[in-house]
Amino acid sequence: MNAIELFDQTTLECSRLITQRYSTSFTLGIKTLDKKFHLPIYAIYGFVRYADEIVDTFHDQDKAGLLARFKKDTYEAIETKLSLNPVLHAFQLIVNQYKIDLDLIEAFLHSMEMDLDYQLYNDSKYQEYIYGSAEVVGLMCLKVFVEGDQKMYDQLKSPACKLGAAFQKVNFLRDIKSDYEERGRVYFPGVDFNQFDKSAKSLIEEDIQKDFNDSLVGIAGLPAGAKLGVKVAYLYYQKLFDKIKSLPPETIIQERIRIPNSKKITLLLGTYFGNKLGIS
Repeated sequence: MNAIELFDQTTLECSRLITQRYSTSFTLGIKTLDKKFHLPIYAIYGFVRYADEIVDTFHDQDKAGLLARFKKDTYEAIETKLSLNPVLHAFQLIVNQYKIDLDLIEAFLHSMEMDLDYQLYNDSKYQEYIYGSAEVVGLMCLKVFVEGDQKMYDQLKSPACKLGAAFQKVNFLRDIKSDYEERGRVYFPGVDFNQFDKSAKSLIEEDIQKDFNDSLVGIAGLPAGAKLGVKVAYLYYQKLFDKIKSLPPETIIQERIRIPNSKKITLLLGTYFGNKLGIS
């Protein structure tokens, strides 16, 4: 391994560490992908995680300035194929290798900018945010999974967007308390946090379940090396969603709903061996 290869590998390993520290469920899902996909997906996660941290964590800093610099550095890294920021260097490696469209990256970064400016979302802004914050991340991953097969990418693009949207909307329901109390945000259009009732919750749940249902055809069409990992993520979020559906609105607005790590591992093992035996 020469010096450049060592640098590249080290930055990719940094993204793996970031993923492992920030998301147990995402890390478990990645482990069920073909090994060749591990580092590319870690690199994508590291990039989106750190961008999200800018707008959600550093409250005593100039967030707009930090995000603008991060955006500038991202495009410079992609263009020059080099960054001394390990997260951005790892990300540009994957963007250039798998030819991830720049408009996907732009849409994602725009959604991060929206988090700086919007607290209440109307229908159009909500859809715009969902696309940028979640659907395009799924499409970046899809670019990796299809490995240059544009026909497959085009076929799976719509269900991949639906799956990303379902995941994000479940996150919004799970985090509705912290989003409102810590950041003053209510993502769901027309929803008043102080009057969040069973009717409002049911309408949101119907929309999420439709996204889940529409995404299934895409999971079935994924390459073998990606299918199991995406299926694990689907089942994890469906399990989380089922738990949220079973709870009254007043519980949702009082606490963050979680799936214990032991159940995540059980789900992972059940899906893995069920897949191997052809029963799931």
